[in-house]
Amino acid sequence: MITAIAIDDEPIALDIVDRYAQKVPYITLEAKFSNAFDALAYLRRKQIDLLFLDVKMPDISGIDFFNSLSKKPMLIFTTAYSEHAVTGFELEAIDYLLKPFSFPRFLKACNKANEQKQPVSTVNHIFVKDGINMVRIDFDQILFVEATGNYIKYILRGKSILVRMTVKEALELLPTHQFLQVHRSYIINLKLVEKVERHLVLIADHIIPISSSYISDLKEKLKGNVNIKL
Repeated sequence: MITAIAIDDEPIALDIVDRYAQKVPYITLEAKFSNAFDALAYLRRKQIDLLFLDVKMPDISGIDFFNSLSKKPMLIFTTAYSEHAVTGFELEAIDYLLKPFSFPRFLKACNKANEQKQPVSTVNHIFVKDGINMVRIDFDQILFVEATGNYIKYILRGKSILVRMTVKEALELLPTHQFLQVHRSYIINLKLVEKVERHLVLIADHIIPISSSYISDLKEKLKGNVNIKL
């Protein structure tokens, strides 16, 4: 479980973070503040894991506020100003949410925080939104990911889960040692590859195309593991 607080001088923005956080099973938003100094007093009494922080606030900027903390939690910026993205990167923020942001974008940021909090060896799943429900997907359940219009499908054994997300966003949520993009519309689970021949990959009776630009990466990842004929 990740404990968090939100700081933003806009009440509507705080309510959005609160509403979204309630939908994420592993996030507990313990408090929200419209005044940075009230939040500072709270942080002196209690340690948290994650901070949702606006950049432009009265009296003190979110950047200066974060720099003033002696014990720094994980940071996700929430702001309407894209020019602060570089500063967010320099502060090693988990993510940078540009207002107005959607729930899928918020969830993506939370998944990143969840992955960073846990040791790499123990992170074996993500949460995605399937319709109105939040669904946990273990990495080992995923055969491959397929793009379809503005959505992607997580293809599991016996079922699929449709999520509004891009291939790039899906790839960022998956561990690179286990998953590889092999086509503009496909990401495969390397652990489940049964055969690679010509420009095709076979996974559990599914035939997946390979684009020429990804062949060398696939050869390197699967070296010594399967019979490759490319």
